[in-house]
Amino acid sequence: MAPKLSIIILNYNTENLTRDCLNSLKKVENELDFEIIVSDNGSTDGSVAMIRKEFPNVMIVENKANLGFAKGNNQARKIAKGKYVLFLNTDTIVYPNTLRETVDYLENHKEIGALTCKVVLANGELDKDTRRAFPTPWVSFSHLVLPLDRIFTHSKLFAKYWYGYLPEDQEAEVDVIQGAFFLTPKKVLDRVGWFDEDYYLDGEDIDICWKIKVLGYKIIYHPEVSILHLKGATKGKNRATQHKVPLAARLRFRMSGVNSMEIFYKKRLWKHYPLIINLMVLAGIKALKFVRFIKVAFL
Repeated sequence: MAPKLSIIILNYNTENLTRDCLNSLKKVENELDFEIIVSDNGSTDGSVAMIRKEFPNVMIVENKANLGFAKGNNQARKIAKGKYVLFLNTDTIVYPNTLRETVDYLENHKEIGALTCKVVLANGELDKDTRRAFPTPWVSFSHLVLPLDRIFTHSKLFAKYWYGYLPEDQEAEVDVIQGAFFLTPKKVLDRVGWFDEDYYLDGEDIDICWKIKVLGYKIIYHPEVSILHLKGATKGKNRATQHKVPLAARLRFRMSGVNSMEIFYKKRLWKHYPLIINLMVLAGIKALKFVRFIKVAFL
């Protein structure tokens, strides 16, 4: 019999984080019937051997190289059998009742195409990227160019990117949920073609949410349950782990986010705005690329 849920975890040289994540899942294995698939992106730190030894029931897809987030996760497509699919980061800890509650919620709300829980950082604060608006020109301008959302934190006009005007414990329909905990019915995932592999890292969660919305489904932030997110630990953005990630890898990781902005805008938003706006947006993205490169390489 097929499991109710397939949990897909992308691993790349995060042995200890992956162990902790899998141990948290082991503690809740009686909540519902789920399978775990680890898609490994060519790790060299002993991650795969550790998983085989300590978690023999976990299925492993061994990729020969670091394929990035989208393509790496998509490698599990051919073996995932669950009615629902959860994409879960290695740098997360799943708390009791989170899996059962979120899957039950989808079972009872067929109009929902994707759902996330409350994603909490190590300092106890909400991970703001848990719920986001699509990066339209105005939303991007008020978030990246003039960070008005940091000034008018509760304004519907200026603080839409992170939905700052909504209480963090309020359930809401949103545009985008984060790939750290991304739960969706497999039939919806199959209809949208899984993640767009034009994205290497970052942006793929925004893109897939766009495609799900186009089909007419809702995307829901459901904060009744939560997980812990040790944000940035896998990308060299977390100060505690930054020294473990080589400069070249950190550059690729950080620049990929800006590259993804350009890909998403050209794919999904270009046709919705006049040429002058499009050119201004692209100029802004190029400037942001330059600034980010300087920060990562020299600061």
